[in-house]
Amino acid sequence: MTRTRIAFALSLTLAAASLPAFAQESIDKVNGSITAEASQTYGDLSTVNGSIRIEDNARADEAETVNGSIHAGDNIRVRSLTTVNGGIRIGTQAQIDDGIETVNGGIYVDRASKVGDDITTVNGAIGLVDSDLGGGIDTVNGDVTVGAGSHVHGGIHVEKPGQGWLNMSKRKPPRIVIGPNAQVDGPLIFEREVVLYVHRTAKVGRISGATPIAFESDRAPD
Repeated sequence: MTRTRIAFALSLTLAAASLPAFAQESIDKVNGSITAEASQTYGDLSTVNGSIRIEDNARADEAETVNGSIHAGDNIRVRSLTTVNGGIRIGTQAQIDDGIETVNGGIYVDRASKVGDDITTVNGAIGLVDSDLGGGIDTVNGDVTVGAGSHVHGGIHVEKPGQGWLNMSKRKPPRIVIGPNAQVDGPLIFEREVVLYVHRTAKVGRISGATPIAFESDRAPD
């Protein structure tokens, strides 16, 4: 190979090395479930009528559905998780760069996981276990458990139901539990009646709209 050809081949190699990586494959459906396979990397995961499953060690950008649940395994990383009608469940050591949102469905985040922004729901329980939430918790009609060792940086807000929720007056008030060694920075604002339990080892910000009930056991009273 001549020097000219060698130089040309070398320049192509260097140019290729400097190019950005191609975007990972996205999956977009109208009807049907989506599975992000273990240890694989994806772009956006989107469906209208179907659930989304993110297996252990998988990576993805946004994951969103309208009618369906989202189940994420251990050690996954995604930018955000969103559904309208369905629950969201996340395994251990997960990382969600932005937030988690649902309208009708619960949200559960397991041990040693990190969520960068808010967790929001309208109807559905929210539970954290030994996890870190960079934003706050916002709900209307859902129980909230900030479990043992969890840290919520942006407070808790339970909103007042709108006029379309008049039948909610017949329901039990939401149950808010701040567990052993948990910490909630920022205000805890309750615009409707709630039952608030705060463990004696927990640290919380300013409370408005509720009177905390102290407890010492591993679990709050029923």
